[in-house]
Amino acid sequence: MIASHMHALTNAVDRIDCETARLTRWGEHLAAVLTGGGRLLACGNGGSAAEAQHLTAELVGRFKDERIPLSAISLHAETSALTAICNDYGIEDMFARGVRAHGRPGDVLVALSTSGTSPNVLSAVKAAHDIGLTTWALTGPAPNPLASMCDDAICVEAPSTATVQEIHLLLVHSLCIALDDVVLGTSGVPGGV
Repeated sequence: MIASHMHALTNAVDRIDCETARLTRWGEHLAAVLTGGGRLLACGNGGSAAEAQHLTAELVGRFKDERIPLSAISLHAETSALTAICNDYGIEDMFARGVRAHGRPGDVLVALSTSGTSPNVLSAVKAAHDIGLTTWALTGPAPNPLASMCDDAICVEAPSTATVQEIHLLLVHSLCIALDDVVLGTSGVPGGV
């Protein structure tokens, strides 16, 4: 079983290698948004929530090298607000309400879902579009509703949820590398952002 899992992961990494240019564009866009006073919001359920929070931690803290803290909120992480929203408005609105509270036109929402069908994540994307956020998805195999609904998406072709989540972590770290290349002036962009 372990060898089979490792083989599936290796194959998924090989298939995702073509996303380098997209991740570079995302990093450049996100660097401009965040250094210009904007914010990143992130959401997902279960393991995808952990990946969302991993991304926001890397931005508020740092990924590798020292840099300014960047505004990023993982929408599931404020448990008192989240439980109140679920109780008063229902699970489907648990992220959408946070998007409406914290998102501003020009901000970015990163939506993670291994299935691409999570109703609460889809509702968050709809709310983000309503107020003018850019939306990016990290999902499992395409086609799926989340990938279709977002402004851009990376869909991971892998046989298991675990492998999709592991590739999502690789993509999160790659996005951080691309952003830091711009913010720290190492991307070839004169002076960074």
